[in-house]
Amino acid sequence: MSDSHIYKKIDLVGSSTDSVEGAISNAVERASRTVDNLNWFEVTQIRGHIEDGKVAHYQVELKVGFRLD
Repeated sequence: MSDSHIYKKIDLVGSSTDSVEGAISNAVERASRTVDNLNWFEVTQIRGHIEDGKVAHYQVELKVGFRLD
């Protein structure tokens, strides 16, 4: 048998009141509690919420890849 691997991708949406990076980290950290072998992520969308002329909330859509056992 070869040493090849098979990967699966899932879509996640992370959010943060602090930053885009925080939204990514929140999504990855939460997914890692229930999904093993997380390997990479790809940001597909960034959006946010504005209140009183200021950014109040960041939301990031990302694809996360993990290796199947």
